[in-house]
Amino acid sequence: MTAKALPANLARKRLARLAAVQVLYQMELSGLTIEQAQSELAAGRVPASEDGPIEGGIDQEHFALIVSGAVDQQSAIDTLISRHLAPGWRLERIDAVSRAILRAGVVELWRCLDTPLAVIANEFVEIARAFFDSAEPKFINATLDACGRTARGMTSGE
Repeated sequence: MTAKALPANLARKRLARLAAVQVLYQMELSGLTIEQAQSELAAGRVPASEDGPIEGGIDQEHFALIVSGAVDQQSAIDTLISRHLAPGWRLERIDAVSRAILRAGVVELWRCLDTPLAVIANEFVEIARAFFDSAEPKFINATLDACGRTARGMTSGE
């Protein structure tokens, strides 16, 4: 996934989000630590696409905010996400990439209150599109929207 023609700060944040999702996925599957995640970023191995590492400046602070937030608050994040899944669905049933995307999105919903819910959801939907061709981006959008409304105390009319 490459950053499109966006202002530099948005492109840097988009790359940080993608790198964070990739690292959260690796952490879940392989037990990667936060320190190892930082090493992956420093070594230029994340963010990456099918063609290899993606070049460009990454917002290091935003990357750290997402990864540390997801690790520090994983239980609360998972509880919030689980509340908004269809009846009978458990978080463990969701693809690991989707879990990483949702966890990263919820961190932003909680920690970046100056960023509108729609912007956060759209950014993570774009990341989902980089990994999935089917219904997952719509699922990510609906779940982040519901989580965001709960997390930010919004009503359906906002």
